Amino acid sequence: MTFSILTFDRKTGVFAGAAATGSLCVGGWVLRGDIESGLVASQGTAPSTFWRDEGLRRLHAGQSSEAAVRALTAADGGRDHRQMAALDRSGGAAAFTGAQSIPHADAITEDNFVVAGNMLSGPAVLEAMRDAATADHDTPAARMFAVLDAAQGAGGDSRGLQSAAMLILSPDAPPLDIRIDHAGDPVTALRNLYDRTQAQPYHGWLDEVPVLRDKNRAP
Repeated sequence: MTFSILTFDRKTGVFAGAAATGSLCVGGWVLRGDIESGLVASQGTAPSTFWRDEGLRRLHAGQSSEAAVRALTAADGGRDHRQMAALDRSGGAAAFTGAQSIPHADAITEDNFVVAGNMLSGPAVLEAMRDAATADHDTPAARMFAVLDAAQGAGGDSRGLQSAAMLILSPDAPPLDIRIDHAGDPVTALRNLYDRTQAQPYHGWLDEVPVLRDKNRAP
């Protein structure tokens, strides 16, 4: 049903995540993040928004992604139908895939990133996402789009895609939280929306709002 990527760049302190699905509104359902906490993706046949939101609270409190995922999934009797991935503020990654997830369903975790998916056309999707995530890219957004493109190229969601989303959190910039809730080609639509955010006057306005390293910034 869904594939997602969460990454952390230790050099820049930037978190970046993206997701796409064959259903509606993947951004609203799956991705949550906070520059002072990390990233969480909650997905699956019956995704839990409680996993997503409580997971982020636990990361903010200093819990590791592994501990947060373990605690939340163990306590949920419906966990077999859900999938969760998390990346903490140290770059630690963890994931859970419920036993009743529609195949192919799995996750790959390494330092500073995690890719996860369910109802995929096969394991090659996650492998292609991993390879794209670990390649060199000029910007976090370029990395996210490369991962989404790689997933599609490897077969992606077995039903095709209807929605896509991207979340980028930087200590030096305001959050970039964009999504396409329904489109025939949501990844292309997401890329077009991203390009608009990089153009004036919107992009210039971003220099006037508070960021982690200057919470009092103003015009």
